[in-house]
Amino acid sequence: MQPASLEPDSGSAGLRRALKMRHMRMIALGGVIGAGLFVGSGVVIQATGPAAVLSFALTGALVVLVMRMLGEMAAAHPAVGGFYEYNRLALGELAGFMTGWMYWYFWIIVVALEAVAGARLLQYWFPGVAPWCFTLALMAVFTAVNLLSVRSWGEAEYWFASIKVAAITVFLVLGVAVAAGAWPGVPGGFAHLTSHGGFLPNGIGPVLTGAVAATGFYFGSEIVTVAAAESAEPERAVAQATQSVISRVLVFYVGSILVVVTIVPWNDPGIAQPYVTALAALHVPAAAQIMNAVILTAVLSALNSGLFASSRMMMALARRGDAPRAVAQLNSRGVPVRGILFSTAFGYAAVVMNYVSPDHVFAFLVDSYGTVAIFVYLLIAFAELRLRHRLEREAPERLRVRMWLFPALTLVAIATMLAIVAAMAFIPDQRLPLLFGVVSAAVMLVGYALRRRFGPAPPP
Repeated sequence: MQPASLEPDSGSAGLRRALKMRHMRMIALGGVIGAGLFVGSGVVIQATGPAAVLSFALTGALVVLVMRMLGEMAAAHPAVGGFYEYNRLALGELAGFMTGWMYWYFWIIVVALEAVAGARLLQYWFPGVAPWCFTLALMAVFTAVNLLSVRSWGEAEYWFASIKVAAITVFLVLGVAVAAGAWPGVPGGFAHLTSHGGFLPNGIGPVLTGAVAATGFYFGSEIVTVAAAESAEPERAVAQATQSVISRVLVFYVGSILVVVTIVPWNDPGIAQPYVTALAALHVPAAAQIMNAVILTAVLSALNSGLFASSRMMMALARRGDAPRAVAQLNSRGVPVRGILFSTAFGYAAVVMNYVSPDHVFAFLVDSYGTVAIFVYLLIAFAELRLRHRLEREAPERLRVRMWLFPALTLVAIATMLAIVAAMAFIPDQRLPLLFGVVSAAVMLVGYALRRRFGPAPPP
């Protein structure tokens, strides 16, 4: 069988290249600042202590490597579906099918999670309204935003990401002021890093466990490569956007976590809400109100991005015959309406499951999607390893962005992700997510077998 062509993708016909450089830069930055940072990081800090900084640094370094790989492939071959297409080119139809469906599955679960989370956050201000009303309203609003045009999605994401970046930047400035002893009423320095059982109060084990848990918090930065096919300057946009993520992901995550554990003792009961508690410790007026608004922004951003990413991946799957071909149809504005509605329908179904069966069906979805994200990153790394060799041989001029120290760092990233998957089998809290993730992957393998037997032949 002949390897797939490395010619520039022509599958973006009909799409509007309406995303500007400012959209792409902010989409890349905003993608790595999710609700997991503001809420989920508290769980890692409680288990790890101040050394949670190391957990986020380890995982962040891995994400930086994956983003560099994606930047290399996206600049050389901007394509609808992004790394779905790269994995198919490099590893074959099965890898492409698995990547596309796993990524779509990940984001429809995120859509459901964020719609439910957004409803709970809105109840903070409107306690008399039933949560399902807010959930339904959020799903409807962001479905409409995505149906309008890619430009409307990009504008919404630009402003959501701007708010998140501004909030984290202000928080980092406050942290520097506290550490320097320049914040009134708060003792300066870094005493909290060592005065409550030491920097590693529970040993090195929880640091590694925390790194596994933190993996899902970073997922989303890769959306910029999916959006590349709808940007005005895909090669330049992706190269610059992935570079900006690489230089700032560690600052935003590691820097803000360091600020939290510097201001608040890691064993403080309030660390479950780390950023709210940190602002309260600085006597910032209405700290809970401010952080609730910032977290809501992060949730809405993830919901908006989830609908975009899932619909574009569905469109890419459909164009290859890996999903019903009718789903790939674009309207006069270049919007895959059927892909959006198809993905949204499953998002609604997942939301219903949260209210009907929160302890069974919805729990399975939530526990499986994080492992699926790791599988996707692993396939991306294998694809870059193979595609880089082909590009050097067949089209070296298209390697405008290059993975550092290739192939050594690519192999390091692969080994690290395999170690994370293996470690999950020995971490009690991670065994069930690992099992559910494997079950989800097995279901997709069955789907591929059925597609090969009954579906149309994929286009060349």
